[in-house]
Order: sequence, then structure tokens, then C-alpha cells
Amino acid sequence: MGINSSVALFSLWVVALSLVLEGSCIGKALGTTVTYDSRALVIDGKRRVLQSGSIHYPRSTPEVWPELIRKAKEGGLDVIESYVFWNYHEPVRGQYYFEGRFDLVRFVKMVKEAGLFVHLRIGPYACAEWNYGCIQLFFLF
Repeated sequence: MGINSSVALFSLWVVALSLVLEGSCIGKALGTTVTYDSRALVIDGKRRVLQSGSIHYPRSTPEVWPELIRKAKEGGLDVIESYVFWNYHEPVRGQYYFEGRFDLVRFVKMVKEAGLFVHLRIGPYACAEWNYGCIQLFFLF
């Protein structure tokens, strides 16, 4: 991997971390006390065992996301987990795409608005039955 590729990959990690800080667990936790007592997370003094489920945002459309998130919350989930699908977010080296069903920011904000946490699995590899594990082809060939 060349220096430019390393810088681009690092930049994407920073963007992903920013999304996490802005709209998910850490973002909510910034005004909250979060500790661990060897049995569970303790959030604002209450022991919590968080229930998580996956919604892979590109496998549906933004119009469907609110309903999926609502059903996840009604089903008792506290956390929505998703991979970040880099092979679509950067299909060509240096060209980024975060629109339509790949609008990660919009998805994270919807989850936050529903009062749930987000666990972004930022990769680069995604074990999600997705071509090449979501790794961009320019890294492979």
C-alpha cells in the first residue's frame, strides 16, 4: 500500500470515527458516565447489558430505514450494528460515494434520533456475504 493509499485509508477511518462520535454510543456517552463493573456496562449509574442487532444500510433504501429501526427498537434492541461497505463508498481510488442507500451519515442520524446506539464495524474487511468482503478492488488487483 503506497503513502497516498495509506493517507486515504486513514482519512476514511477518521471520517468513520467522527460519525461514531457525532451520532452513536460515544456521542451519547459524551454527556454520560460510562464504566464497566466486570459484569456489565454501567451507564449513568445503571448496569446495562446492551442488546444489539444488525441492519446493513445498503441492503435496503433510506425510505425503509425508519421502519427497520423502529422494529429493531420495538424488538428490544439498544444498539444497531452495521459494517461500513468501503467498496461502494470508494469504488475508485480517491472517489467517494455516500448517497442514496450508501448515505451512512443519514443512517447513523436516523438511529440516533430513534434513541438507539450505533456500533459501526469500520473494517476494512466485512464478513457480510458481500463481494471481496467489501474491500475495494484497487487494493486487491
